[in-house]
Amino acid sequence: MTFTPAQLAIWSLVLLALGLFAAAAGLLVTELQRVQRGKAIGRAIQRDDVLAPKELDPGAEAEGVVDSARRADADLPLHWLNTRVGRALVANEDRRLIDQCGFSSMRAQLVFLVTRVLLAILLPLVAVMFWPSPISTQKLTIILTTAIGIGFMVPKFVLGRIAAGRRERVAHELPLFIDLLRLLQGVGLSLDQSLQIMASDFSHVMPVLGHELAIANSQYSRGRTREHSLNRLGTLHANDNLAGMVSLLVQVDRHGGAVQEPLRIFSDRLREHRKSEMKERIGKITVKMTAVMVGTLLPALVIVTAGPGFIAIFRSLSAMSK
Repeated sequence: MTFTPAQLAIWSLVLLALGLFAAAAGLLVTELQRVQRGKAIGRAIQRDDVLAPKELDPGAEAEGVVDSARRADADLPLHWLNTRVGRALVANEDRRLIDQCGFSSMRAQLVFLVTRVLLAILLPLVAVMFWPSPISTQKLTIILTTAIGIGFMVPKFVLGRIAAGRRERVAHELPLFIDLLRLLQGVGLSLDQSLQIMASDFSHVMPVLGHELAIANSQYSRGRTREHSLNRLGTLHANDNLAGMVSLLVQVDRHGGAVQEPLRIFSDRLREHRKSEMKERIGKITVKMTAVMVGTLLPALVIVTAGPGFIAIFRSLSAMSK
């Protein structure tokens, strides 16, 4: 029994897929055993906690929620992200994109890793199985390479689109952020109280900045300085105006003083900057519309204005030929 090169390539791909699935099954069995051991240890720790006396405090409920979330993440194979393959598949740039999308947990990075691997394996199989015509060896290599590349890069493209949308929303929310901060400072609240109120009560009008402020306030309440807690807010979304705003807040928190006048000056500068950006966009639109007008209006204008003249010339030429 002889095989064509295309059939040999298909059987090689099938055997490779079976080997990958066997390796995945082995990893899954290992992880299940590790999870069972972790659950047994967790049950033993919980029994010790029940037998030990505990004192109630106001933050016990919040700490219990955090601990339960950590235990839920502990059941996942998060150590895959720290392996050499995990660091190659989920690079620092990918982790920054995940943070920009608002998925700041290790669970999101693990989902990104698994999605990338699955798409890179499944898309070539689907492309080969549903290709309508017979496949030569050269065409099969091109199809497999293209499918693997698409499956590997699609999750990053999706994250890039989501991150770009959030960066645009940050630019739109920043003037409202400054105005609310000026208003809260004007009624006599401190900087910490203002940031807490903005994160808790105004998150529905500032979904992106409200989420980032909640993270910064949580880090500050756990003992970090205001500079370190606001560092993520100032550098994550690559917005120069937001970085300048964070720098202003850090300086006010470090050295004290009134913040209303610097906020007013910063707000006026931000509005002038947005006006200049709008003028620049209008100028670009004018240049783009020129080509559209030349391609659409000019032929119609020529037909309307010069059409009767051309018709008269054609009639006179036809009369002379008779």
